[in-house]
Amino acid sequence: MSLKNITNQTIALAGVSQTCRLVHQLAITGCADSAALESSLSSLLKIDADSVADVYGGLTGIKYGLEQLVMQMSSKVFNNPEQTRYAAQLVFLQNQLTKRSDLIQTIEIGITKAQAQAEQYGVLHVNVQANFADLYHNTISTLQPRIMVVGDQNYLCSQNTVNKIRALLLAGIRAVLLWRQCGGSRWKLLFFRKKIQEEARFLLTQI
Repeated sequence: MSLKNITNQTIALAGVSQTCRLVHQLAITGCADSAALESSLSSLLKIDADSVADVYGGLTGIKYGLEQLVMQMSSKVFNNPEQTRYAAQLVFLQNQLTKRSDLIQTIEIGITKAQAQAEQYGVLHVNVQANFADLYHNTISTLQPRIMVVGDQNYLCSQNTVNKIRALLLAGIRAVLLWRQCGGSRWKLLFFRKKIQEEARFLLTQI
């Protein structure tokens, strides 16, 4: 079965929305929804998933992102410009990454290491998150323009919070890649906005 359909594109876009929302939450409050956080970080380890939904452990794992997507697609004015900016930058950086085989190889090696760590400690363990964060810092952060996260400096000065944010941005890159693999494009975002919104609403009824 082809990956290129509206359902898979919507799930992948929800993955992007979920990571951007979690990044924003962490930046302004120092906290984030733990179930959504676990699902998004776990997506980095799902290399050979049975389906697009399975990348997030099923639709339940992407519920938070689907809800965000419905809100974003329902409004003519972006209700959270920072989240929108993060998403746009992730799309741009993922495109930049496709031209850097050296960075892709580094990420693949790092993910293999993280898989072994996660099997032993769980994906929410601080060591696993630190590994993801270092991987992001050494690869995606070397591309321009770097994503500047805006929030409360009291939280952004915490290394644990920074690690979570960087790990989530790496998961966001993964979600953008998935979206492109499913046939997603900027044109589809422009012309299929209502259709994506309707699909996201439908998927929420299936949870």
